[in-house]
Amino acid sequence: MNIKLVFRLLGAILLVEAAAMLPSLCIALGYGEGDALAFVWTILLILLVGLPMRLLSRVEQTNLRAREGFLIVSLSWVLLSVFGSLPFVISGVIPHPVDALFEAVSGFTTTGASIMTQIDSQPHGIMFWRSFTHWIGGMGVLVLTLALLPQMSGRTSHLVRAESPGPTLSKIVPRMGDTAKILYLIYGALTLLEFLLLMLAGMNAFDAAIHAFGTAGTGGFSNYGASVGHFDSALIDAIITVFMVLFGVNFVMYYKAITGAWHEIRANEELKWYLSIFFGAMLIITLIILPEQGNVFTALRYSSFQVASIISTTGFATADFDLWPVAARMLIFCVMFVGSCAGSTAGGMKICRIGMLSKQALREVRHSIQPRKTMVVRFDGKAVDEGVLRQVATFAFLYMILMILGGFLLSLEGKYDVQTNLTAALTCVSNVGPGLGAVGPSGNFAGYGPLSKLLLSFLMLAGRLEIFPMLALFHPATWRK
Repeated sequence: MNIKLVFRLLGAILLVEAAAMLPSLCIALGYGEGDALAFVWTILLILLVGLPMRLLSRVEQTNLRAREGFLIVSLSWVLLSVFGSLPFVISGVIPHPVDALFEAVSGFTTTGASIMTQIDSQPHGIMFWRSFTHWIGGMGVLVLTLALLPQMSGRTSHLVRAESPGPTLSKIVPRMGDTAKILYLIYGALTLLEFLLLMLAGMNAFDAAIHAFGTAGTGGFSNYGASVGHFDSALIDAIITVFMVLFGVNFVMYYKAITGAWHEIRANEELKWYLSIFFGAMLIITLIILPEQGNVFTALRYSSFQVASIISTTGFATADFDLWPVAARMLIFCVMFVGSCAGSTAGGMKICRIGMLSKQALREVRHSIQPRKTMVVRFDGKAVDEGVLRQVATFAFLYMILMILGGFLLSLEGKYDVQTNLTAALTCVSNVGPGLGAVGPSGNFAGYGPLSKLLLSFLMLAGRLEIFPMLALFHPATWRK
């Protein structure tokens, strides 16, 4: 284990976080609501820790191995969340450190689960930082760091592989640093486009920025207690719905569109599955809630928004779907598992994994009937390596274990029913945000105790980092020299 290299890269990541707080500091100074000092003290503290880690950890060997990549990714997200929670505590907006840590983890992991009960009256600088963590964490903190410091180490693909969503790593161009820059340019352009459209639809600049960050990172933090429902605008709902779906698409598809490789987009199997699930769930829920909504337009408006919000794991709300019929809630519960495409900013198990597991199950059924026949699982027209299939099956098993075990441990508090505890665990592992019951769209996570909030924070981090990097922290082999 190259400890000096680990410290050096962690120091660089902390410096990126300090720089990321500067826009929030400017917002706080502009509004003059007393939260500017919270950012000043936090930035100084980060510099006090990050600069020595970066400057004093001189290393001759910069070759990054997989074990170190996993360790850097998991530790960096923990450190970012700890330091990212300080503005909440210092400003007094969230005085309890565990609550502040939960909010910061929820922001960086783009989960959008919250313990805040009074949202509308909070300082603008703090609310900007709260939503900006979505934008930072959406594409990935390590991807951002690589885009800014592309020469910071060798074999940086280990970093991105440990942080990127999906079973395999897709490089747009040979150099990982150049790939990171391209990804962030696409990410930034889509965010800016949504920001401008939301302003044209009637939002002010601050509200448009908050909701563009929440959509881009598929996080869902809003500066209003009623979320997007506060605006009561069909046009705003439509814009955010479209962009939630867009940010659930693999960003490689946008690069292929820019370079004119439309035939590859049309042939992409994961994209077909994603759009089919979205439109299928939307139409079914529209039919289910039609009697209580009164007309097709209203039912379609609310169903499309909520299905887009859940499948993209954004978590915005325009309606309390916890009050919908049981069949609609059950379908939403199922969509929480699925998530969106690999290589997007969304959470969940990912469409490609669901597709591979389905085909693998079908192969086993056929193999039981024709045991001598050689059968290969294909996805996107290519044979899937057996090692990838094993990894996907292991991921699905661990995903279910975390959800069930998490729900059980939450139930030990004895505060909530099975539905609330199980969906609280699921929504945190899937990085969705709202669950059902007490943690539904009209509720929050404030009722859980400190230990439960720490457990939920771990589940959010495990879900965002695709489970393995966080579990690697507890394996002795990770720490051996």
